[in-house]
Amino acid sequence: MKPDLSVKIGGVKFSNPVLVASGTFGYGEEYQSLIDLNKLGGIVTKSITLEPREGHPPPRTFETPCGMLNAIGLANVGVDEFIKEKLLFLRSLKTRIIVNVAGRTVKEYVEVVKRLDRTSRRSRQRRGGIDMLEINISCPNVKEGGIAFGSKVKSAYECIKAVKENSSYPIIAKLSPNVTDIVEIADAVEKAGADAISLINTLVGMVIDKEKKRPVLANITGGLSGPAIKPVALAMVWKVAKAVKVPVIGIGGIMSTDDALEFILAGASMIQVGTANFVDPRTSIKIVNGLDAYCKSKRISKISDLVGKLETD
Repeated sequence: MKPDLSVKIGGVKFSNPVLVASGTFGYGEEYQSLIDLNKLGGIVTKSITLEPREGHPPPRTFETPCGMLNAIGLANVGVDEFIKEKLLFLRSLKTRIIVNVAGRTVKEYVEVVKRLDRTSRRSRQRRGGIDMLEINISCPNVKEGGIAFGSKVKSAYECIKAVKENSSYPIIAKLSPNVTDIVEIADAVEKAGADAISLINTLVGMVIDKEKKRPVLANITGGLSGPAIKPVALAMVWKVAKAVKVPVIGIGGIMSTDDALEFILAGASMIQVGTANFVDPRTSIKIVNGLDAYCKSKRISKISDLVGKLETD
């Protein structure tokens, strides 16, 4: 019998629990010649803001021994161009589409969401080609917005509440690890109406060129991702999954099927593949196939039966 890899969160059914993370997969078009995008559980777009952003000047990425630093600065085409140009391609796919939303102010978050909402009402297609929104209150690489909202209980609550009140789409709140207590932030966004919670975003890090006596990145600091942050991500996913009732989506250093299974056992209903996309664009599909093979070998009928089954006694 073929295992059931499907997952349902926020009223949306996904064919499998493997998503590609925001900022690591562009708008999907870049990967269409490399993998069958329809075999993914879903695509999370790069962050979309109200106005186009060029991001930070180069150098803005750097490979580290166990991952990478990035300080892209939310470079994107802006919501209007996204709707006009990028969404056309995404609508052609069968896989689920999650649009990542960022802003400098709560008002900007809300305006982006309103424009995406109007698109769904005008379109005869499935919710305008969009299934969910992931609200980025955790980017560490911008001076306004991002982590400024996700690092405090009050601001996290207010941002997610405002977005939820103005969106017909289910909402995922994306959290930062750069906080004292991620559980209290998760509790706040759940109370604000988030339908799911994704974590973790990148850890703040930096690299110094000793010869030049200067930071390697033009932005000085950047977001650390990849295998180096996996133990931190696992612990935070486990803590949050125990504390909230909404589904949790695990992110952070997932490079293989084994990594994905660890997050699922820790309590993640779904996972996102990020840095691994730069190493091997086929990683996400390999993980989908790997989860299928694992369930067959263990005679597990539904992948959802594994969620949170970590034994700690």
